Amino acid sequence: MAATSAAVTAALEANTEAIAKAADAIRKADTLLFTTGAGMGVDSGLPDFRGPQGFWRAYPPMQHLGLRFEDMSTPHWFDDDPPFAWGFFGHRAQLYESASPHDGYRILGAWAAAKARAFSFTSNVDGHWERSGFDSERIVECHGSLRHLQCVAPRRCPGKNAIWPAGTIDVGVDPTTFRASGSLPLCPHCSGLARPNVLMFGDGRWVSDRTVAQETRFERWLADARAEARAVAIIEIGAGLAVPTIRLTSEETASKFGPAATLIRINPAESEVAPLDDGARSVS
Repeated sequence: MAATSAAVTAALEANTEAIAKAADAIRKADTLLFTTGAGMGVDSGLPDFRGPQGFWRAYPPMQHLGLRFEDMSTPHWFDDDPPFAWGFFGHRAQLYESASPHDGYRILGAWAAAKARAFSFTSNVDGHWERSGFDSERIVECHGSLRHLQCVAPRRCPGKNAIWPAGTIDVGVDPTTFRASGSLPLCPHCSGLARPNVLMFGDGRWVSDRTVAQETRFERWLADARAEARAVAIIEIGAGLAVPTIRLTSEETASKFGPAATLIRINPAESEVAPLDDGARSVS
């Protein structure tokens, strides 16, 4: 029991020290980069799909079918079974729209407003950064957004790479099967089936133009920040290893800024940070 108590005390002391270091880095920074994964949405009541069990808790029928998140988030369902595809994505879109961005977004937004420059880079497709009031010109949604649609067959469509706001996705979803009923969203250019403008697994038909434009603005911002920033805090929240886009972006960006950068990794698990290049520091 004494050994356990000592271990708990040591862990608390380590956490307190890490929090103090993170707070100091944020306080001293003139530049903030927020990098966020699925864990950022949990306090808004959104599932993070951590592992098959996490996905199946949110979508029990998929467990009976033996389907994981990566099996469902694929474009082939829009070809082979559109009601099944839109049952899943329609439910997600409605869930994300009905949830409100939690107070953490407001806090991060206030931090950003107090600094010379700030940017948000997220793999989340819920649109909550923009809905929270963060400057839409300072957001990268690297996997797209459920708040926008595209044609299922963009190469054949007269609209080509058209992307349009989803508006209210009014798709009826059976909660026991997660199949859609009634009319499904259609492309306004060819009257064929529409799909969310999100990057899925094995997706060769994602129209990336909107995200590419966001990434171009991000690269310009990075160039300006590297020329002008004295201290940079990269605050990574809720990003796991299963799809490591956010973690890699955090680490690569920290290395670009070198000694001026501190990477703060906030995650209940998988919080370790590998040694960073060029003298960048980390806290986790």
